[in-house]
Amino acid sequence: MKKISFVIPCYRSEKTLGHVLAEIDGKMQEMQEYEYEVILVNDCSPDHTLEEIRKLCAERSSGNGIRKGLSFSRNFGQHSALMAGLRETKGDYVVCLDDDGQTPANEVDLLIGKLEEGFDAVYAKYEHKQHSAFRNLGSKVNELMTRVMLEKPKELFISSYFAVRRFVVEDMIRYENSYPYVIGLVLRSTKNITNVVVNHRNREEGSSGYTLKKLLGLWFNGFTAFSVKPLRIATALGSIFAMIGFVYGFYTILKKFLVPDVPTGFSATMAAIVFFGGMIMLMLGLIGEYVGRIYISLNNSPQYVIRERINTEKEEQ
Repeated sequence: MKKISFVIPCYRSEKTLGHVLAEIDGKMQEMQEYEYEVILVNDCSPDHTLEEIRKLCAERSSGNGIRKGLSFSRNFGQHSALMAGLRETKGDYVVCLDDDGQTPANEVDLLIGKLEEGFDAVYAKYEHKQHSAFRNLGSKVNELMTRVMLEKPKELFISSYFAVRRFVVEDMIRYENSYPYVIGLVLRSTKNITNVVVNHRNREEGSSGYTLKKLLGLWFNGFTAFSVKPLRIATALGSIFAMIGFVYGFYTILKKFLVPDVPTGFSATMAAIVFFGGMIMLMLGLIGEYVGRIYISLNNSPQYVIRERINTEKEEQ
């Protein structure tokens, strides 16, 4: 029998996790040709999510599934939680989904069906997204960033609900640097990716854990860890502005010879200095961001630190 591994990052989801697992169990009872396991990763949630994970892992699933839990020592973010869960999986297929019930676990057969057709990765696509306006704006910016920086196909829709084959997971978990970005790892592993349309529900409880600060950090992870295009763009902009400065300087000298009485213009000079000075500082800051992340990675800063394991093989040993 083939095995499906479900990975669920958990944050402020004590009231929704039970529903999500019940839905997985119910669907997998219909898919008797597969074994399955569920890995719940607590990203140091401030509520009682860890206690809920302990309870759910202690219960017997209504199907033939196995439940495992991991708990971080501090908040490392959704993508670090996904990486920790991926390293615990044993399945031939791995499915990642949210803990809030918005991603329909009872439609996992649609994703698995595409993998069975021969695709290496499948992303759920929503016809009507139920996120807030702020979250939708963040998704659009992320879409643009992945298309420009990571060369994502324009027609491919990226979401947090996706399924991949085992060899893709094995390649993803080879990445051990401090700033994981799961979308970049999937795109790095394969281009044989497709979409499948599923429903997107209203959030059952609470609100999204993504703040503006977390979204900005996620975008930085994407284009600094998996692309050098920002540095190339900086080089191109520097060349363009250097050429503009040269042409403007030549124009100023020529105008002085042709019309000696016209003042050169203090304000124009200051505007040029401020503009080009700002561009230089921006480029230096970008380079500094790359250098800083290289320094942190060289210091072996961890992707995550696991404080507690529940029902995992390492715990049993």
